[in-house]
Amino acid sequence: MTIATQRRVVTRQSREQRETAIMQAAQRVFAEKGYEDAAMSEIAALAGVVEGTIYKYFESKRDLLFRVMAAWYEGLLRDYDIGIAGIQGTRNRLRYIVWRHLRTIHDEPALCRLFYSQIRTAGDYHASYIQDLNRRYTRFTVRLLKEGMAAGEIRPDVNVALVRDLIYGTIEHHCWNYLRGQGDLDVDRLADELVDLVLPGVAQGKPAAELETNVARLGRLVERLERASTGEGEA
Repeated sequence: MTIATQRRVVTRQSREQRETAIMQAAQRVFAEKGYEDAAMSEIAALAGVVEGTIYKYFESKRDLLFRVMAAWYEGLLRDYDIGIAGIQGTRNRLRYIVWRHLRTIHDEPALCRLFYSQIRTAGDYHASYIQDLNRRYTRFTVRLLKEGMAAGEIRPDVNVALVRDLIYGTIEHHCWNYLRGQGDLDVDRLADELVDLVLPGVAQGKPAAELETNVARLGRLVERLERASTGEGEA
């Protein structure tokens, strides 16, 4: 066997390795260029394959984007499972979920922008695997609140879906300027402020009127943040 033949044997990639290399390259290019400006030729060059090879593994650039985002989401879900396993108490667990979500936005704004602008608003998102992953992702919060009810820490009459939407909706609106490259994001401070705003209204022993007051406060906060993100006012 010649040296050249030996080199080809050593460097030959399996199908799984080649697919992984393409997805890693695509994630980098999508993050740097955005979906519309990402060129399949650039992804191929970065992955070390010819452009035609990509279509042996992915039907289209859109399919490649969905696969990249699905792998990203699956990683986030694994991190949640691992991170929350050793945390006790409803407040601590809720704080971790909020903090972890904010940390993802802080550390990977480009991928978050891709999800908001290219995935969630598109017609092919509905009933897709990505939508299912997103539901599983936010279901951590629902499950935590229900476990808090079972432990006697959260009132049994709380609308957990409403609380979930308030948390993620507030985070999205508050972080939108950061995702557009304007300003920074204080993850620790915001996680504490949001949990301290939400939790007292749903804690066991709190009257329903207090929950309604907190819901109204969060609603006003979201409205201010929406105006700020469009330049109509200040948050």
